[in-house]
Amino acid sequence: MCRHLGYLGPPAPVGELLTRGTHSLRTQSWAPNDMRHGGTVNADGFGVAWWTGAGAASRYRNAAPIWTDPAVEEVLPQLSSPAVLAAVRSATVGMPVERTACAPFTDGGWAFSHNGVIQNWRTVLPVVAKQFGSPDLLDAESATDSAALWVVLRAALDGIGALSSSFEGRSESDARLRAVAAAVSATVRAVLAQAPSARLNLLLGDGETLWATTVHHSLSVLVTDEVAVVSSEPYDDDPRWQAITDRQMVTARPGLLVVEPLDTAQPTLSAGPDESERARS
Repeated sequence: MCRHLGYLGPPAPVGELLTRGTHSLRTQSWAPNDMRHGGTVNADGFGVAWWTGAGAASRYRNAAPIWTDPAVEEVLPQLSSPAVLAAVRSATVGMPVERTACAPFTDGGWAFSHNGVIQNWRTVLPVVAKQFGSPDLLDAESATDSAALWVVLRAALDGIGALSSSFEGRSESDARLRAVAAAVSATVRAVLAQAPSARLNLLLGDGETLWATTVHHSLSVLVTDEVAVVSSEPYDDDPRWQAITDRQMVTARPGLLVVEPLDTAQPTLSAGPDESERARS
């Protein structure tokens, strides 16, 4: 499978976020703690996306192991960003090892990573795609389940405008957060309906917010008023890391953490104790 990381906070060197902590994302590529039978190392490439303002995310990817790429310490640290999404890859047997198969997958201001696998994805995802306007899966960057899933999710995200308008009594910003969470969770549920054994830890970012799901694989979050980090595994021993249980939908940004069951039809941003957790520094 894979490991991934999302960061929102004070501007930080992009390369430093890949190597931050005693159990950094780079370290997780060869010494992951909790792969849950999803492989032993993540040596089939890596990628990182970052935002420097409004607009499209920039991206760097390499099909080689992250520990072999000098750009991680020589080039990427020269770039600074308040928002980063990165992943290291463990390719499913039979799927190509190539740069275009490496997350993050991007489109405009979106960046996406999938930690998991969809069994029989060539059969499953065309059925799922019909529920989201039948996007052309041939548009996927690579012949992998993750790249094709991004095509489906991107189509689901095209509908968030209509979803936002359905959340009455909320600010425009809150309604959008809820609509994106609803689109992500609906996509996951649609895949699980066709492939109940699929592993679907998704991570989505737009430079201001991170959305994530847990289906089978591990995920932890660290959220304060200044920073929000979503990571397959904690990169250090900070006691504020929180492990996320299975089958949850996570919405995070500095000062805000919402964790709700994936089965919730329309995730909300209510501050009620049964529905959300407000992060405190």
